[in-house]
Amino acid sequence: MSFIEVSHVSKHFNIPKSRSGFFASLLSLFHREYAVKKAVDDISFSIEKGEICGYIGPNGAGKSTTLKMLSGVLVPDAGDIAVGGVAPYRERKKNAKRIGVVFGQRSQLYWDLPALDTFELYQKLYDIPPAVYERNKNRCIELLDMGGFLEQPVRQLSLGQKMKANLALAMLHDPDVLYLDEPTIGLDVMSKKILRQSVLALNKEKNTTIMLTTHDMDDIEAVCGRLILIDKGKKLFDGALSDFKSRYEDSFMIKMEFAVAPRWIEDADFSLCASENNVWIIKAAKRMQHKDALATLINRYNAEHISVHEQSVEDIVQNIFSGG
Repeated sequence: MSFIEVSHVSKHFNIPKSRSGFFASLLSLFHREYAVKKAVDDISFSIEKGEICGYIGPNGAGKSTTLKMLSGVLVPDAGDIAVGGVAPYRERKKNAKRIGVVFGQRSQLYWDLPALDTFELYQKLYDIPPAVYERNKNRCIELLDMGGFLEQPVRQLSLGQKMKANLALAMLHDPDVLYLDEPTIGLDVMSKKILRQSVLALNKEKNTTIMLTTHDMDDIEAVCGRLILIDKGKKLFDGALSDFKSRYEDSFMIKMEFAVAPRWIEDADFSLCASENNVWIIKAAKRMQHKDALATLINRYNAEHISVHEQSVEDIVQNIFSGG
């Protein structure tokens, strides 16, 4: 049995219908009509212990609803969930002690207190043995480079510093599973890099199972070996990141640099995506071999430099949801 088991899970919400006009608003006080929103619609998947899985989709796809059911905050309308053999919504306290959660837009730190005070409070709440607490705290301080700000009030910290402290807080009690919801949102390049490296290191050291939801596809490529793609509550893809690229990648990009750019010649196999300062970005059809595409373009145009770039996960996802 896998560590996380989600079997035919659905979650619906009743959304009140709004009416315009005074009498319609008055009537709604006595008779409210609702529309059913299918947030999660018959989703099944399993995740092994120690696996890092990306869980992605557009806004409103059902990502956060799934995480809330896995963490025990919401109860599914249908189906079964087990995390380490525990049904999260039936045994909330037991489940809570075994999970860590980081929400990119919601801090678990106390605004007016130093982050270190929140750490000590969590030690008491989770009944963490002193030796384990000190070991995990010191490891996170080292890994996330937090030594210089833990004694400052949280309100004085930068967004990147708060996210580092939130990740450390979630790992103090050695959780079996870590749920990350947009952990790098709004962060600068260096803060993102440190968080990604830390997630990989903690996973390797502690064999922590990690589910990551994000709109930053660089997060997925940096830390995830597996990807689950959902939309409108339904699962579209579940498999290795390499398989996702193989299935959905419809082209590859070629960059050509010229001393003086020549005239573009229309071709069914190539399309000119961008042209600026004597640099072309060309999309080549997936059916072509890289060597054949390069040979054709080299023979046709006198470029000073030419290079191939695979489509990123972000490019592919954008293409899927734009109807490509």
